[in-house]
Amino acid sequence: MEPILTINNLTKKFGHLTAVNNLSFTINKGNVYGILGPNGSGKSTTLGIVLNVVNKTEGNFKWFDGHTTTHDALKKVGAIIERPNFYPYMTATQNLKLVCKIKAVDYSKINEKLEIVGLLERKDSKFNTYSLGMKQRLAIASALLNDPEILILDEPTNGLDPQGIHQIREIIKQIAAKGTTILLASHLLDEVEKVCSHVVVLRKGKKLYSGRVDEMISSHGFFELKCNNQDQLIKLLEGHPTFAKIKVQDSLVTAFLNEPLKSDEFNKFLFEKGIILTHLVQRKESLEEQFLQLTDKQ
Repeated sequence: MEPILTINNLTKKFGHLTAVNNLSFTINKGNVYGILGPNGSGKSTTLGIVLNVVNKTEGNFKWFDGHTTTHDALKKVGAIIERPNFYPYMTATQNLKLVCKIKAVDYSKINEKLEIVGLLERKDSKFNTYSLGMKQRLAIASALLNDPEILILDEPTNGLDPQGIHQIREIIKQIAAKGTTILLASHLLDEVEKVCSHVVVLRKGKKLYSGRVDEMISSHGFFELKCNNQDQLIKLLEGHPTFAKIKVQDSLVTAFLNEPLKSDEFNKFLFEKGIILTHLVQRKESLEEQFLQLTDKQ
């Protein structure tokens, strides 16, 4: 796999506060990576460091093969790490022409990128007539003008309504499908689960998990159970090697699986042991449940 960005033991301190704590991970070409964590977990600081707008305290990072200077590497990067900053009384096209001049990009790219973000029909409308979602989509078009190898987005759906969130997510998927590597920071588990192939989970600047999203949620799931003899059920489950953990909340017993087990086989097994269930639901663990388990351990 071809690395786009490699981060090694990165640390950033603001006085006594450690915003990023000995962080290491690699972004490989052609994937969609999510940096996931609550506000204050170090997501934006990490992006600021690799984009040369925040100075690191310790550690290092390298772009591409490691022989490219950060200045040259950033010419192949598209990034939105703050609110879109365009001239309000200029049209989308006029604003993007200015960006083209700064990036030394031909004007012919403008319509192509506006079409990707669904704004071609509004290209002659002034920026101040745009909704928040449209402004964010124009910012993505701007970041794509130089045909970047990687697109970096910091909380791309923040503050948007459900329709705006859906539009941005679909655009991210389209861009990724064409081979552009994407790195996005988000505090939304739902966003990472729907859009990203890989995830780095941060809490208080520390990495809790790094890897594929599907591997993080590849547990064998769990059963939600109710019966008239809860004590007998719990005793049986605790002595059964198929189950990793048992949780009890009021009358609901949640049994997490170590290995695959079909609900009909499980129901038959319990019936033969004299336990008749009044409620049986089999579920897969969501990213949210995995995330909560990770953070509970810290």
